[in-house]
Amino acid sequence: MERKIKLTQDKVDHFIAITSQCDFDIDIAYNRYVVDAKSFLGVYSMDFSKVLTVRYDGYDAKLEELLKANEIAC
Repeated sequence: MERKIKLTQDKVDHFIAITSQCDFDIDIAYNRYVVDAKSFLGVYSMDFSKVLTVRYDGYDAKLEELLKANEIAC
C-alpha cells in the first residue's frame, strides 16, 4: 500500500510508536530519499514541509487510523 501524508514534528513520536508495533516493513519517502518509518533518526531527518509517502505491505488497525488522520487529498 502507499499513502500520502503530512507530518509535523509534534506528531513524529506517536507516528514512530505506532509503526514500531507493526510486524512488517514500513518506509517513508520524499522523492528518492527513503527511510525506515520505525527509525527516530530517519523520520526526524525528513522535511516535514513536504508531502511524504508511506509504503507498507501489511495491515494494522492503529496504523490505518494514524495514516487516515494525517492523509492528504491527492
